Amino acid sequence: MRSKRNIINCLIYVLLFLLAVIFLAPIFIILLNSVKSNFYISESPFTFPTDETFTGIQNFIKGFTQSDFAKAFFNSAFITVFSVAGIVLLTSMTAWYIIRIKNKFTKIIYYLFVFSMIVPFQMVMYTMTYYAFELNLNNRLGIILIYLGFGAGLSVFMFSGFIKSIPTEIEEAATIDGCSPIKTFFLIVFPILKPTAITVAILNAMWIWNDYLLPYLVLGSGENRTLPVAVQMALTGGYGNKDMGALMAMLVLAILPIIIFYLFCQKYIIKGVVAGAVKG
Repeated sequence: MRSKRNIINCLIYVLLFLLAVIFLAPIFIILLNSVKSNFYISESPFTFPTDETFTGIQNFIKGFTQSDFAKAFFNSAFITVFSVAGIVLLTSMTAWYIIRIKNKFTKIIYYLFVFSMIVPFQMVMYTMTYYAFELNLNNRLGIILIYLGFGAGLSVFMFSGFIKSIPTEIEEAATIDGCSPIKTFFLIVFPILKPTAITVAILNAMWIWNDYLLPYLVLGSGENRTLPVAVQMALTGGYGNKDMGALMAMLVLAILPIIIFYLFCQKYIIKGVVAGAVKG
């Protein structure tokens, strides 16, 4: 029995190792090609750099200047930080209200949020783009509101599942002590929601930071363009030719912040997801 269990465990570890290699291979290939010249990337993209193919930081310098990396980075950071902050704060308050005030209205609102999770973005993107321009939302502040709408469904769903596990007696005791509903939420409920709040923040930050289609449709390729759009536009030459070396270097710089953010907060992801799913 023990030997059979060891064999099964070994097979599971081998499978997980293979999956890790498959998922990490694209990032590893990008790292390899970010320090190789453009010609050798096309000729041998899967080989290690040699003395002949190694370019050092030239690709990074070229990509940084041509893509106006600093400004695009600021735009992406501004949009991501304030979008995530708005999503976490407003959807947690919404979920708390939905769970604690149980009536037909809140039930309908909850199911509308859940339904929004299964609506593909491509289904509404043209209508959304039209109204974004009509309502003057085609700027950095406007797109934050748009991201709040698209991120609300999953976030409300996750917060609602966790809030159901919080005993109402805690909130009642705070009310008896003189706390208003706002104070009860921020002093009692929200600190308890910390694992789920961090999970929601991580998931939305990775999505918003890496998003290309929505910023391109709403903000275009002008001065408000985000990092994915800037990299795509600036490093494309005539007849669709691309400077692949500079492109790979910019991809490395673009994914570094979100990887660092994920590594600092990864311990909260499983805890938050499990709490929201199982207890919900």
